[in-house]
Amino acid sequence: MTMKKNNYGAEQIETLDIMTHVRLRPGMYIGSNTQDGRHHITLEVISNGIDEYLNGYGNKMSVKLDDEGFITIADNGRGIPIGKHSSGKPVLQAVFDTANTGGKFNNSGEAGYNTSGGMNGIGAKATNATSERFEATTIRDGKREWVAFEKGKLVDYKIEQFPSNETGTIVKFKPDAEVFTDGIDLDYNRLKRQIQELSFLCSGLEFTLESGKNKEVFKYDNGIIDYVKHLGQGKTALTDIFYCSSMEGRVGVEIGLQYNNTYSDSFKLYTNNIPNSSGTHLTGLRTALTRAMNEFARDKKLLKEKEDNLTGDDLKEGLTFVLSLKMPDPVFSGQTKDVLNSPEGRGIVERLMAKEIRVWLEANIQSGKAIVEKALLTRRAREAAKKAREATRKKAVGGFGAVLPGKLADCQSKNVEECEIYLVEGDSAAGTAKNARCRKTQAILPLRGKVLNVLKYDLAKAMGNAEIKSMITAFGLQVSGNQITVDEDKLRYKKIVIMTDGDVDGSHIRILLLTFLWKFARDLITKGYVYCAMPPLYKVTRGKDNTYLLDDNALAQYKAKHPGAALTISRFKGLGEMSTEQLEETTMSKDNRILKQIDVSDIALCEKVVQNLMGEQVGPRRDFIAANAHKANIDL
Repeated sequence: MTMKKNNYGAEQIETLDIMTHVRLRPGMYIGSNTQDGRHHITLEVISNGIDEYLNGYGNKMSVKLDDEGFITIADNGRGIPIGKHSSGKPVLQAVFDTANTGGKFNNSGEAGYNTSGGMNGIGAKATNATSERFEATTIRDGKREWVAFEKGKLVDYKIEQFPSNETGTIVKFKPDAEVFTDGIDLDYNRLKRQIQELSFLCSGLEFTLESGKNKEVFKYDNGIIDYVKHLGQGKTALTDIFYCSSMEGRVGVEIGLQYNNTYSDSFKLYTNNIPNSSGTHLTGLRTALTRAMNEFARDKKLLKEKEDNLTGDDLKEGLTFVLSLKMPDPVFSGQTKDVLNSPEGRGIVERLMAKEIRVWLEANIQSGKAIVEKALLTRRAREAAKKAREATRKKAVGGFGAVLPGKLADCQSKNVEECEIYLVEGDSAAGTAKNARCRKTQAILPLRGKVLNVLKYDLAKAMGNAEIKSMITAFGLQVSGNQITVDEDKLRYKKIVIMTDGDVDGSHIRILLLTFLWKFARDLITKGYVYCAMPPLYKVTRGKDNTYLLDDNALAQYKAKHPGAALTISRFKGLGEMSTEQLEETTMSKDNRILKQIDVSDIALCEKVVQNLMGEQVGPRRDFIAANAHKANIDL
């Protein structure tokens, strides 16, 4: 095979301006060119107003979504300075279209910002570059200046006298459909949650969110304390709330912390109000909490002399906290700022919090004892789970460290990338599924009845359930402490597919399985291994043609498409009613099946929903049912 030769010379070397490069490679700057990216560019603008507030200017912000797709964000801060930039452009233009331009590089506090989320001079320039239309207005010094761009290119500018004491910034933009491949709309509920979080973090700042007829105002005078209470809704508190706000030099740490009766932890991390999933500040807090709790437990004789210290894992269960770090020049893992890498984050948080937590424990001895008691229960559960695992461990089969469940119909392939396991409800459906599967790549694990609702129990109790034990072994999971470790090198399947009947019982079994995975093997969900099969509810025969339809909506659309046609409609009440051929064609064939990947965009919200619907508290569950009962489609 001869490859075609291309000319490659000096004329092929290009230099792109920043706006063109952002449009060409949006993922480098905003994470993705989907809805996540649209929310990112919106928060870039919001964060500028937040930075003004953090530095002592302004107390109101508004976000408005209109029917044309425009997003308008306004604040009453100082406004962007009016004047000429060194490039010869108006400053208002330069801050939105010129690389490495902004007021946040010098964090001395003398001219710019003490703290901010900005670090590289891109920020809202990415918003401008990925917008079909972008307008910015600054009001300051008795003047009003306005600039407009289209697809990142300047199209209009004006400045006028504005005799008023008002100051502030207004940014209006419309995401560009050429950049965002899945549309230009924002998820209102997601934006609402993000704004509410910022309101919690900025006590006293009033946020207004408008969309159509919806107008909501967020303002929390108690800030992070209110945030911790919000995260703890539906759970039984075991301690008072620990709250601390402390400074060292120009670095500030604010934290709210409380323990409840659940078996998992829930936390929110921020650096300069930028949300993080992990980072050095988290490590610092975990270390500080572990040290302070061990000192307290030893002092109060809550740990026996020969007992080992409590570990970080012992102290995770039931812990809810919000940690907000404010610092100049934070270092993140990328433009999306998901992970804080600044080494000083750990040292300062650990040093400040270890002392403050210990002082709080001495003033709240009953809360401290409750934390130690819960941690000791966690340790005992971990040790019991270890003994149960060791008692059942036998000679390794196939290198996976345990005898595979006898009822597992495994696949032939050893290439994990193509292997799938179907969790099937009952032996009847399992028999059909075994015949319908592709034996090379698809395994079948029948589950008998409904698995335990593990939200109410620890891992030792959960492992007493034969179905749960079978799943742990079949998946290739490792038991570590009171949690299951997902070692991706030891997983036996790339896809874990929950395949249950389409009735209420099937839905309940699916939720119980997801609850088990969420509590004890969350990484399987967050890393994209878990799917739900979507078997059809109807078979419609029109003449000689058979069509399988997913649900009632699909049936209604089919009827509308074929008005007056003679239709024979069959409803499948369960997978066991399907023939081998039907199940293979509709639900297991990789060419025709519909799989829904289980995805989580907001871990704290998901944790709250799981606790409300599957936890011990009846009230939140009753309220949810009452609020959503009208949506139920009940067969009589």
